[in-house]
Amino acid sequence: MPNLGFTKFALAIGGSALVAATAVAPVSAEVVKRGKEGRPLSEIREAPASIYPDLHTIVAQPSPSEVKPEFLGPVVMMKSAHIDLEAGTAELPLRKGKLKDGRPVWFIITDTTDENLSNLHGVNYSPKMAYGLTGNATRHATIGKDGVFTFNTGSVDFKPVLSVVPGPADAPFPPKSFQPGSVGDATYTPMVYVDNSAKSVILNAPVVSMASEAELNAMCDGNVDKSKVHDKVVKICPRDETVTLSLTLGFTFDKPIQYLSTEANNPLVASLENATYTPAMQDLPFALEDASPGESAERIVVVVNGPTGLDNPHRQGLVSALTDGRGPLNILGGIPTINLDYSPMWRLFPAVWTDEAIKKGYRYRMTSALQAAEMSTRGYLKSLDGGDFRAVGFVVNCPVVYRIN
Repeated sequence: MPNLGFTKFALAIGGSALVAATAVAPVSAEVVKRGKEGRPLSEIREAPASIYPDLHTIVAQPSPSEVKPEFLGPVVMMKSAHIDLEAGTAELPLRKGKLKDGRPVWFIITDTTDENLSNLHGVNYSPKMAYGLTGNATRHATIGKDGVFTFNTGSVDFKPVLSVVPGPADAPFPPKSFQPGSVGDATYTPMVYVDNSAKSVILNAPVVSMASEAELNAMCDGNVDKSKVHDKVVKICPRDETVTLSLTLGFTFDKPIQYLSTEANNPLVASLENATYTPAMQDLPFALEDASPGESAERIVVVVNGPTGLDNPHRQGLVSALTDGRGPLNILGGIPTINLDYSPMWRLFPAVWTDEAIKKGYRYRMTSALQAAEMSTRGYLKSLDGGDFRAVGFVVNCPVVYRIN
C-alpha cells in the first residue's frame, strides 16, 4: 500500500562477469526504419510517422552526432535495441529467468551501474542507480551456469485490464476512474542486485511477462494477450529471444527523445503511463537534488494543463493526452551524452500552469527542465496542490532508448 504521503498526493490528482540469460545482446546499433530522409544538402527531414503529429521535422543524416554523440543529431542510447521510428517501437533481447519456486520470469535489461557491463550488453550506464539499495527498492538475483537468472522474490500480475476513463469534457483530469494493467507484489521491483557477480552491480530489469514459454511463442506473430504481458508489449517471442515494446516521445534539454515506460510507484501514474504499478519503488528517495549523494533518481516534469489540440504546435500535458489521444510529451532531465546524472528512475515534478499564466497567454510547450524551473521561479508553474513546484513522491522507470536530435 502507498504510504500516507503518496496517498495524499494521489487523492489530490484523482485517487492517480555478467552474461545474457539466453541471448547475447547485439554489440552494434541498428535502426530498422528511420523514415524519409531529407533532400541532399538539407539538414532537416520529415519526422517519422510515430512522432509526426507532435514533431514535423527532425535532423537529417549525416549528422554531427555521428562524429561525436554530444553534438546535434540522432543517437541510439540503448544499443541492444532495434528501433523502428515509423512504428515507434524497440525490439530488445528477451531474457529468461525464474523465481525460487520455479515460476518463469521474462524480462529485459535496460541499464546497469557498471560502465563496462553497460557497453558489453548494449544498455545504458547509470551510476546513480547504485544508491537504490534502500528498503525494498532493489531485489536480489543469482545467475546460474546456464545463464538463467533466479530472483529471490517479486512477481507481477498481468491479468488486470488497463483502463483510464477521463473526467468530463471541461475537466478531463483527474480521470473519472483508472486501473493499471499490471501490478507488482510488495517485493517486486525492476532494480536487481546480482549476488554472485564479482562486481557489485545493479541492473534495471523490468519484467514483461510471467507466462509459460508455450503461451508466449503463440504471440510471435504480434497478436499479444495483454492479460499475460506488459501493456507496452506489441510482440513477444521466446523462440526468437526478442520482445518489441512501444516507445514514448519526450524531451530533454530541448532535444526530442524516445524512451520506455515500464513501472511507476503510484497506481494513477502507472495507469497513465501504461506501466506496472510497483509499490516497492516507493522506497526510492525523491526529495534530494539530482546530483546529491544518495539520490538514485533524476527529475521528470509532467505538465498537467498545457495547451491542447492536435493541430497546436504547443500541445502538451495530461489534459491534452486525455483529450487529444497523444502522449503528454514529458520533460526529462539529464540523459547520457548530455549530463552525468542520468537514471532510468525519474522522480516526478507535476507542473500546473497558473490561472495568471493562462490568462496572459504564457503557456507553451516546454522542452527543458530549465524552462520549467524558470516558469516556476516567475510564479507561473505550481504543483498539484497549488504549492511550490517540486517532486511529490511519484517515481517512474523510464529507460532512454533513442535521442532523436
